[in-house]
Amino acid sequence: LNAVVTFSGLPEAASLAAANKRIGNILKKAEGNVTAVNPALFAEPAERALAAALDQVRPDATARFAAGDYAGSLTLLARTRDAVDAFFTDVMVMAEDPKQRDNRIALLRELHSLMNKVADLSKLAA
Repeated sequence: LNAVVTFSGLPEAASLAAANKRIGNILKKAEGNVTAVNPALFAEPAERALAAALDQVRPDATARFAAGDYAGSLTLLARTRDAVDAFFTDVMVMAEDPKQRDNRIALLRELHSLMNKVADLSKLAA
């Protein structure tokens, strides 16, 4: 609980909580079983940027979570805010091309999983 309180005080918290809620809604409606992200299918710079941001924070965020440093894990995830915001501004998740769509959904699924290890951050969205 302390980790969520700490996270909710960060300037990035509201934006990431709203994004988390949006991702959850997209994933509920998503079809397809693609679980692995294929960087070769990225068509937009914002897709590459989000994948790079996740690759950068994932190891430390996962390690901190495993060590019980939940606040530290969430604080690292806050660094992805700009990439997440750009993704939703510049990328059409539900692309007509099914391979691109599935790949984008897989990328969002990874982000959602990482964001919700500590708590369902969508509950912080207004």
